[in-house]
Amino acid sequence: MANEQDVERIALSLPETTKDPDGFSFSVRKKGIAWSYMERVASDRPRVRRSDVLAVRVVDEDEKEIMIAVNPDAFFTTDHYNGYPAVLVNLPAIDIDELEDLLTTADDRLANPRAPPPDRGIRCPQRMNPS
Repeated sequence: MANEQDVERIALSLPETTKDPDGFSFSVRKKGIAWSYMERVASDRPRVRRSDVLAVRVVDEDEKEIMIAVNPDAFFTTDHYNGYPAVLVNLPAIDIDELEDLLTTADDRLANPRAPPPDRGIRCPQRMNPS
């Protein structure tokens, strides 16, 4: 079971990754790799920060859909994220190794933008691979 302390420890261990001093978000070269999910509880109210959910950058919508299909307890999306390359992660539903893989992969994509996209079957966290 992962939590925000694990997110911060792992994210800040990655090269070139910085934390926003005004919030819970992590970037490489000023491009976000992971950030707090701000839930819309009521349309007439400000969004509310969820400490148990993290938004993490992915390659594209296809990768996001695969992640959600394989492990819907851990990964989901909302209308706000439709068309955006990020998946929402239910932190209590993943282990530390999965979190580390997600953050490392997101970091690698931004730190090495010319690198080819990862093989979807290999780079997805282990628990997500169908047996």
